[in-house]
Amino acid sequence: MTKDFIATPNRTKEILRKYGFSFKKSLGQNFIIDSNILQKMIHAAKIDKMSGVIEIGPGIGSLTEQLALAANKVIAFEIDQRLLPVLQDTLAAYTNIKIIHQDILKADLHKTIKQYFTSNLSLHIVANLPYYITTPILMNILQQQIPVERITVMLQKEVAERMAAGPNTKEYGSLSIAVQYYTEAHIVMDVPKTVFIPQPNVTSSVLQLVKRDSPLVQVTDEQLFFFIVQASFRHRRKTLRNNLINSFKDRYPVDRITNVLERTEIDGGRRGESLAIQEFALLANQFSEAEFKL
Repeated sequence: MTKDFIATPNRTKEILRKYGFSFKKSLGQNFIIDSNILQKMIHAAKIDKMSGVIEIGPGIGSLTEQLALAANKVIAFEIDQRLLPVLQDTLAAYTNIKIIHQDILKADLHKTIKQYFTSNLSLHIVANLPYYITTPILMNILQQQIPVERITVMLQKEVAERMAAGPNTKEYGSLSIAVQYYTEAHIVMDVPKTVFIPQPNVTSSVLQLVKRDSPLVQVTDEQLFFFIVQASFRHRRKTLRNNLINSFKDRYPVDRITNVLERTEIDGGRRGESLAIQEFALLANQFSEAEFKL
């Protein structure tokens, strides 16, 4: 049956020819032509018949089909109207799929979950994400606090490495902390360019994010916490003290900033990339206690 799957070179080319489909670079469309890769991804995501899945950007249905075979129900958000009749055709045999024509960034996912999934299902997000908008999509989902167990996504390897990175690495930055604040992040596997049509210019990775029951650290002021994290990485070669002074200079005198920093007993001569998320939380809570306002 493998030869009949959408995710094969011949079947994909046949569908593209049938509909005269042309790729839109602006939508970052790269379709997967290897069903084995998709099955490994779904296995890693722990999808079974007690799973409800939200997919983002189904394309011609390559991943959607494999998800439908493994899961109880699949809700897929597609922004490109041209793909709606294609999906209606390619996925006609599956009764457990619902395609929603909407931008995922504008979707009310809490409402979607309530409407389409029964309470006994474990919820997951599985997607081959367009490279150009990966980070906004994932951060939007994490900040909305969607009740999903796992997020398993294919994305640019470089971005996956940044999201999963730990302190004292060149990949580690504010994105690593933002993602790991909400989830446990790890890279499942790398994916070569050759399994896509058209081939992207970079290698991809499958990244898995396992939702935490509560954020990794407790902070008094979440907005201030993320502001301090971003400030600390603004100029990677500058010290923590200099970055914080530069970021707060229009609001607070230098001596007040230095004083708060000293109270944390974190060396202001360190660089942001050397601080663990727990140290950023300590720093943010100390600034909050000193009544620093944004």
